[in-house]
Amino acid sequence: MKYMLLIYNDPAQEPAYGTPAFDEMMGGYFAANERMKADGVLRAGEGLQGVETATSLRIKGGRVETMDGPFAETREHLGGYYVIDVPDLDAALGYAALIPSARFGTIEVRPLMDYDPAG
Repeated sequence: MKYMLLIYNDPAQEPAYGTPAFDEMMGGYFAANERMKADGVLRAGEGLQGVETATSLRIKGGRVETMDGPFAETREHLGGYYVIDVPDLDAALGYAALIPSARFGTIEVRPLMDYDPAG
């Protein structure tokens, strides 16, 4: 079953770029990547650019509206994701626990629907 691991961080809690703590966090990401690849479960994953680059879209009354930034106002921002293919939720949670941001943010584990809209 495929799961998406959504990585949410509060930028105020994240280690600052260029510090030993940041380097340690990134080392943890590299280790998690290599573990998921070695175990054959990694299907996709990427970090996202900052929320200041986001554009949100919605349709109200038949009109398309766009807004700068994310739709939700929260302290934690979606910073990246992994898509993994594992037997069950317990396995997905085990891989989610490898993600360094779980120490200062939240990893949402969500099963993907089983259909291929791209055909």
